[in-house]
Amino acid sequence: MSKRLESMIGWIDARFPLTSNWKAHLTEYYAPKNFNFWYYFGSLAMLVLVNQLLTGIFLTMNYKPDASMAFGSVEYIMRDVDFGWLIRYMHSTGASMFFVVVYLHMFRGMMYGSYRKPRELLWLIGMGIFFVLMMLAFTGYILPWGQMSYWGAQVIVSMIGAIPMVGPTLSNWLLGDFMLSDAALNRFFAYHVVTLPVLLVTLVVVHILALHEVGSNNPDGIEIKANKHPVTNIPVDGIPFHPYYTVKDIFGVVVFLMVFCGIIFFAPEMGGYFLEYNNFIPANTLQTPDHIAPVWYFTPYYSMLRAVTVNFLWIDAKLWGIILMGGSVAIFALLPWLDRSPVKSIRYKGPIFKFALFLFVISVLVLGWLGTKSPTPLYTILAQVFTVIYFAFFILMPWYSKIDKTKPEPTRVKE
Repeated sequence: MSKRLESMIGWIDARFPLTSNWKAHLTEYYAPKNFNFWYYFGSLAMLVLVNQLLTGIFLTMNYKPDASMAFGSVEYIMRDVDFGWLIRYMHSTGASMFFVVVYLHMFRGMMYGSYRKPRELLWLIGMGIFFVLMMLAFTGYILPWGQMSYWGAQVIVSMIGAIPMVGPTLSNWLLGDFMLSDAALNRFFAYHVVTLPVLLVTLVVVHILALHEVGSNNPDGIEIKANKHPVTNIPVDGIPFHPYYTVKDIFGVVVFLMVFCGIIFFAPEMGGYFLEYNNFIPANTLQTPDHIAPVWYFTPYYSMLRAVTVNFLWIDAKLWGIILMGGSVAIFALLPWLDRSPVKSIRYKGPIFKFALFLFVISVLVLGWLGTKSPTPLYTILAQVFTVIYFAFFILMPWYSKIDKTKPEPTRVKE
């Protein structure tokens, strides 16, 4: 049996680089030996991606991308398709969990300086993944064609239309009509099930290849490739990814699936944060919901959009809100060049950076909470204050990261 297996693998290797890829990306890919809890979320993002692709395929088998039938087809999936409710809840819960693990994955990169040299391109590819993921979430949010789907799309479309000169033309091109209608739903369906998934999977593959080219970062921020054994040429502070980290990741997957299944079976709507109650009402073009708010993972950016209430220079408040909202995502791409600290990891950075990162996290959480509330004068002022704190973290980084007192980095990773 062993000889037959070896013969079959040899036959494949002569026609496809199976063994060499297995060695390059698993058994002979050396990762730092000091990975901790924060390094679970990269592999968990891959798990959720697979879940979204598979459940999405099954959902498209019964979904109708038609304005008059879309809502009914979703109800048909929930009520009449065998285990359709389970597949739909796996997909909707998976969308929120995707953002949970991606946000934590990004936060780990910010803590340990995973955007610093030589990983600048790796970070930019990751930002591309994040942007595509947001577009996927938005287009998927529209497909149930409930009240929040329709009116949430109206908000986004009106934002695009507010762009000077090209806005109205771009909006009409995107919708395929002069208003949000059946043509727009068909286009968003095509984006969601074909264009964006292909782009996302491509970027993920490129991201992994780039990661394995430059090597993984670690909590100490030390380049393990710089210290290799003189005979074997293997990093002395590294261990093979397989079996050590595959086993570690399996443990993380088991714990994650316990939480994931708990949400699916006991709280799939998560109090209206994962699935909003208004989206269980068919879209009504003549009745606006009392309060329009996006899903939780968009609420920080929605708060920034609403925070601008006055015109400035020749730009009106609405366009300033759009600029702030877009800039709040795009500014992450500048982190490799904003951080001037001589060390990478937060373990060796000084109190100024730690305090700044703490304020940044608080600002994101508060803005996220404010985005779920109806705007009031007090909430608007809070949104303005925390928007300033959010951007100050990035804008002031070249200054405070340079003057911050740091600890000396060790030459070897700590056990």
